[in-house]
Amino acid sequence: MTNWKTRFAIGAMGALMLAAPALAQDAAPAVEATVNKGDTAWMLVSTALVLMMSIPGLALFYGGLVRTKNMLSVLTQVFMIVSVVALLWVSYGYSLAFTGGGGDFFGTFAKAGLIGVDATSVVATFSEKVMIPEYVYIAFQMTFACITVALIVGAFAERIKFSSLMIFAVIWATVVYFPVAHMVWYWDGPDAFVAAAKQGEAAYAAALANAGLLFQWGALDFAGGTVVHINAGIAGLVGCLIVGKRIGYGKEAMPPHSLVMTMIGASLLWVGWFGFNAGSNLEANGVTGVAFLNTFVATAAAAVSWVIVEQLAKGKPSLLGGVTGAVAGLVAITPASGFAGPMGAIVLGLIVSPICFFFCSTIKNKLGYDDSLDVFGVHGIGGIVGALATGILVDPALGGQGIADYLAQPGTIQFTYPGAATQLMVQLKAVLFVVAWSGIGSALIFYALKLTLGLRPTVDAEREGLDVTEHGERAYNY
Repeated sequence: MTNWKTRFAIGAMGALMLAAPALAQDAAPAVEATVNKGDTAWMLVSTALVLMMSIPGLALFYGGLVRTKNMLSVLTQVFMIVSVVALLWVSYGYSLAFTGGGGDFFGTFAKAGLIGVDATSVVATFSEKVMIPEYVYIAFQMTFACITVALIVGAFAERIKFSSLMIFAVIWATVVYFPVAHMVWYWDGPDAFVAAAKQGEAAYAAALANAGLLFQWGALDFAGGTVVHINAGIAGLVGCLIVGKRIGYGKEAMPPHSLVMTMIGASLLWVGWFGFNAGSNLEANGVTGVAFLNTFVATAAAAVSWVIVEQLAKGKPSLLGGVTGAVAGLVAITPASGFAGPMGAIVLGLIVSPICFFFCSTIKNKLGYDDSLDVFGVHGIGGIVGALATGILVDPALGGQGIADYLAQPGTIQFTYPGAATQLMVQLKAVLFVVAWSGIGSALIFYALKLTLGLRPTVDAEREGLDVTEHGERAYNY
């Protein structure tokens, strides 16, 4: 018999049966698998929704927040990052993130170039003997990689060389994003875990050891609190510090040039996020509905909460505050979307906005860093709040889903909860690890580029605007 601590460490890994877009590439034999056309259709729709989050959603959201002379540059940066990362993903990123046998930190190159994958290949969902086509899963996860890298550009918008940014995107995706995705989301799937549990604890431990490092720890991340938002938020903070402040920052007014564009972008993000969160269940079932509803109400609560705080602090509610709060709510509910209950999701939305507001205003002003579009304040801080809150909101007593334990009764799946203190420590450990991995990795890449190609355009080019100096075009011809 294992003690409780060991039992939890092993059993918690099964939580992602109802959780993040993790996957077993070593799927069950095809003769045992069933592929449901409804699941496949839902995943194709979810994939398109997540792509919509990047282009046009994020591009318009960011573009509206910068000055007119830099609108086109931001659109170009986001659009081209999506294009470049998509090619990296099918070339080797998917293989590094979602194959086993490479160790705790990385996959292997076994599926580089999607070798061995065809229209008949299937991969695990979170139900026994239920699969989806592997090509569909590859496309779905590709959209996550694309938007994560694109999120970073908002932290140093209006002052980055396009060529250096593209090189950063390639290196960062390779050494930061792909490994973190593997560490948090890769496992052998429910069929392998159930089969191993039937054979005994030694076999189960071996199956667990093939998973990513943070998955082995029992870290819960339904749709990307650590992999996407903390990862990108920390990279953005490091980037804005190393790139430096915009010319005139703190001395010249730098208001958003089109809050209409920003509102359109935020709305597209909200709609697309249903694919991001609810799609992360990989199936069309009850848990998908939980994630869908949680995404809706947490976002609404956070938008309301931000506007209330803004009214109290500044005397006027703003559209910018409302849409920023909505994004903060979307970020915070991401890791908890399939774990929490709807009331817990609302509480999370109400709590996250005041915290992010404090970091986007008081902390940023006090420390003086130029996080242009508050990537760290919203995505980094919101992701941390959400990741930690997941450890509490998963509690069945609070309406949560509980944590799957395959060893409680081998051959069946029991749902348990070790208590807030235990799970919070696991979540905190995962958060600190991703902060360190992204922070150190991002700093090394930024400094290497700064010392070689350079990160910033000339002073004259920055003053004229990156639309003309970097791309030879203008967003508006008037």
